[in-house]
Amino acid sequence: MVFTFKQKIKINILTYILFLFFLVIFTKFSTISVKANTYKIEDLEISKPYDNNFNKEAVIDKAFEKAFELLLLKITTIEEDEVKKLADLKTIYGLIEAFAIVDEKFIDNKYFSKFEVEFNKKQLFKYLEKKNIFPSVPKQKKLLLVPILINNKENKLLLFSENSFYLNWNKFDKKYFLLDYILPNEDIEDINLIKKNINVIEQYDFKEIISKYAIKDHIILILFQNENTYNALMKINLNEKSIIQNKKFIWNENQSIENIITSLKLEFENQWKNLNIINASIKLPITLSLDSKDYKLAQKLEQKLYNLDLVSSYYIDSFSNEKIIYKIIYNNSPDKFINEFKDGDIKLNTNTKIWGIE
Repeated sequence: MVFTFKQKIKINILTYILFLFFLVIFTKFSTISVKANTYKIEDLEISKPYDNNFNKEAVIDKAFEKAFELLLLKITTIEEDEVKKLADLKTIYGLIEAFAIVDEKFIDNKYFSKFEVEFNKKQLFKYLEKKNIFPSVPKQKKLLLVPILINNKENKLLLFSENSFYLNWNKFDKKYFLLDYILPNEDIEDINLIKKNINVIEQYDFKEIISKYAIKDHIILILFQNENTYNALMKINLNEKSIIQNKKFIWNENQSIENIITSLKLEFENQWKNLNIINASIKLPITLSLDSKDYKLAQKLEQKLYNLDLVSSYYIDSFSNEKIIYKIIYNNSPDKFINEFKDGDIKLNTNTKIWGIE
């Protein structure tokens, strides 16, 4: 079929109008159809006596304060005592995106409720930036922990069921912890390997033991006991980065094993957070291009950008009947951004001046 010049203009205008219609629809709805829940505190339980002084608004306020504290403990290295001083209730109100009371009941003159509180990521980051606090991406991580206890006085190696740290490690946890520990099995081969290398235990790489578990991330925790004093050698391997640390602590009648294990876990949590820090002072501009006719890909990309914690903002810079150009501000390095797309179904092409999405 042959078209005149005027007919071609009309067809192009119609195509452009349809393109704009779909663009507006996808731009408007794609980012709100799938929201990340990384800044939502769930299963938050609040209780209050149900008497003449009962006030449901006070219960909600308490839930907001507690949710805010839990979120900050999850995404920052600030200690619990300091978190309570950070924000007043009025400020917290301005950071909340939505909340819900998912369950409530009355038992023995007491009111019990369960909350979900979701915070606005952008507003939260702005608030923390003003306070000069750098948050971290709240990523859960599963890793292998190999705890070894050596009693120097008795010259005795304590493994697995003989090791109180091994027995109690997963009994104590905090709601805001991100690391999930897998402990090794009581394998006779592993026991013999450790005994064989006991004299060089600080240099031993534990590869034979680690290789049995399909987990790259691991921590080797070697505890040297001298009566009630402990020296901990921590070989931490997270995200292909190795960190070696030493920590000394005293375990006496005033301290429980729960306190010691929680203290060690906090050390590991902070190392993990430091590897995932969001530095808002780094504002890397990135330009992405994709086929304007591929509406599903545009929707996928916007959902991806919305859910990336290191993306501080993005917008459509220009569009035509051929290309949509996105402008993105990213709070990290180009390599980190490229790595975000490695395992997904959105392919990033960096071989051109303007990076493409396929």
